[in-house]
Amino acid sequence: MVSVPHLIRFRVSDANLGPASGYLVSCHLSCRSTVRVSPVVRPCSILSPMDQNGTLIVSDAHLGAAPLEHEDAFRRFLAQAADRTRDLVINGDLFDFWFEYGTVIQRRHFPVLHILRDLVESGVRIRLVAGNHDFWGGSFLSDEIGIELIDGPIRTTLGCRTAILAHGDGLGSGDWGYKVLKSVIRSRVARSGFRWLHPDLSAGITRLVSRTESRHGGTPDAESLGRASRLHTWSAEQFHASPDIDLVVLGHCHVPEIRELVPGRFYLNPGDWVQHCSWAEVEPDRMRVLRLPEAGPGSQTEVMFEVTFPAPPALSSEAPAAEAAELESQGPTGTL
Repeated sequence: MVSVPHLIRFRVSDANLGPASGYLVSCHLSCRSTVRVSPVVRPCSILSPMDQNGTLIVSDAHLGAAPLEHEDAFRRFLAQAADRTRDLVINGDLFDFWFEYGTVIQRRHFPVLHILRDLVESGVRIRLVAGNHDFWGGSFLSDEIGIELIDGPIRTTLGCRTAILAHGDGLGSGDWGYKVLKSVIRSRVARSGFRWLHPDLSAGITRLVSRTESRHGGTPDAESLGRASRLHTWSAEQFHASPDIDLVVLGHCHVPEIRELVPGRFYLNPGDWVQHCSWAEVEPDRMRVLRLPEAGPGSQTEVMFEVTFPAPPALSSEAPAAEAAELESQGPTGTL
């Protein structure tokens, strides 16, 4: 008999799915006990198996400004990545705002940081490309979480294919105002000055200037389609300048797409998690962009684009990381 009420919280998990599965159970115990069960982030069958040499690519999750149900879906998606790939690329704007202070992190991002750390510990290589919303990454992400930080464009290997990888902001002709702003806000002086702001104040300022929440729902607007067009042009230039490149992989415009710009060579954009809940899979024999039509648990996938091509010679499971390290050591091509 319990004479004083107590609140007990415990997790009921499926041993086959791991500790992230199941439900969080809150039990309020008194003389007459009651139990309330509420679902938490848990794996669901939204992903099919990938080739062991495949690369999973996501972009533009904009955590902190995306719809909450999309953020929940994105965390469920990430929690399953270790069962499908050893190579995960986050191609910019994982966060709608990220800044590394010396002793604090933003509490809203703790759940996804925990998932990313678990992925790294399970053997998944994670590369995070700096976007225009989260370019201030630093030692916390690299040393504490174990993520490789990239300030693209770079040449690398994705799913056994030679690729140019970049977020996409500031590429191509025009947009000179942003290019000047980009050089200023990414400078050491700007970083040092921003560090003097209280984290709550800096987060409030970035919420005021961010337009991400205005892009919830609907279809890509004229501005997004204009960005996509500029990225097509820039990608075609890279193909003509570098005959050995198979793919150009960009994000930024929130328009998921596979487009053959040169025979047998493709522009790939995995889309976003603000509107589309989409991602890309690059494997030796195919490349796809998929999405979740519904963001809730248990939603089935929908293939938006798919290309198949002859697979390269068989590679070991260590090959993608080894080849990528070799390519990345060369640095960006001279035309980038």
